Order: sequence, then structure tokens, then C-alpha cells
Amino acid sequence: MIPLRDTQPSYSTPIVTLGLIIVNVVIFLFEVMLDDFSRNELFASWGIVPARFQLETLATSMFLHGGWMHLIGNMWFLWIYGDNVEDILGHGKYLAFYLACGVIAGLTHLYFNPGSRVPTIGASGAIAGVMGAYMAKFPHSRILTLVPVFIFLTTVEIPAVLILAYWFFIQIFSGFGEIGYSSISRGGVAWWAHAGGFAAGYFLIRLVRTHKRYWHRPDLYW
Repeated sequence: MIPLRDTQPSYSTPIVTLGLIIVNVVIFLFEVMLDDFSRNELFASWGIVPARFQLETLATSMFLHGGWMHLIGNMWFLWIYGDNVEDILGHGKYLAFYLACGVIAGLTHLYFNPGSRVPTIGASGAIAGVMGAYMAKFPHSRILTLVPVFIFLTTVEIPAVLILAYWFFIQIFSGFGEIGYSSISRGGVAWWAHAGGFAAGYFLIRLVRTHKRYWHRPDLYW
């Protein structure tokens, strides 16, 4: 299933979401210009490596991506869900929220992979936090989703609470499935970072006051 867009209207320009997308794209274009050795060194230095953890990598790892599909997938999800969360939080609070979710996602990855020597990179954990916040605030919004039916493709509107809960449980299930494997034999997806970021966003959004001008909007789903 591939989400295409949501039905929840946004009433402000998502300048932070757009800015995050631009920054991630620019950094990725810089990565592309590097040779393989330099790119691997960049990931090893600025990605999260639990076995030799450095505090600053909790932030820097969020802005690195391992390939075009990694980048496009993350930025697509950020664009679908980010504008509405930014809309209700306001720009500054939304940026702080995004970064906080990314940091918590990184710490979750560290907890479940303490001896890993594999660099972990990507904005997925922070974006998962945005998705968790979206589920908390807009559970009845609908997500237009591309769904395969045998050899055909069709679009279906699915309640946000269903598609996001499904996504979250896939991360949990996959994370438990990798417990017991060595850090070398594990795949390249930081499942627990996704799950930790999502849970952080879901609960943190309940502690953050939304922007006053949105409190009485009739189309918000609380």
C-alpha cells in the first residue's frame, strides 16, 4: 500500500516541512557527488553507530540518506503528514517537535542495538513521530492509498487511524523478528527507531499546546 495524499485540509503554508525537504534533498545531492569511500566515511562519522556512539549523531543522522528511494520515500511521507501537524503546532514548535521525535527514535535504536557497528541514517524516525502525531490528532482523516488487487492497481480511501496503526505494528513485528540476530546479519531498516519515533510523536503531541487560532476549527479531529 502506498499513501498518495490525505483528505485533511491545511490552513497555513508548511514552510518548515518544505524547508526540511529542501535541506534533505540538498544534503543528499552532496552525498551523490562523493566517491564511494568518502560517502561511507560520511555515514560512519555522522550516522548513529551504537558501538561508538557520539551524541551529535542523534541530530546529524536525520539528514543523511542511503539512496534515492530512501530519500523519496521519507520525503513523500513527510509531505503527506507533515503539513497538517505543522498547521496545528505552528512553525517553530513543529520544528522542535520534529527534532525531538528524531532524537527519541535514535535513542530507541541505541537501546535495542547497543553493540551494532552499522551506521544508521535517515529521517524515518523523525517522520514516524510526525505520523504518530497525525494519528493522535486526525484519526478520522482519510488517506488516499494505492492498493494492488491481483495484477491491477486501484485507489482506496483508508481511515488514517487504520493505515498508521498498521504501519506501526509492522515496525514492532519486524523489530521483534530481528531480535537475536547479530548486528552484521541484520537488514538495513531501523525498525525500532521507527517504532520509537512514532510512539514519541503520538504521546508528545498530547503534551504540546496547539496554536490558539486552531482550537475551535470545526474540521479538526481530536
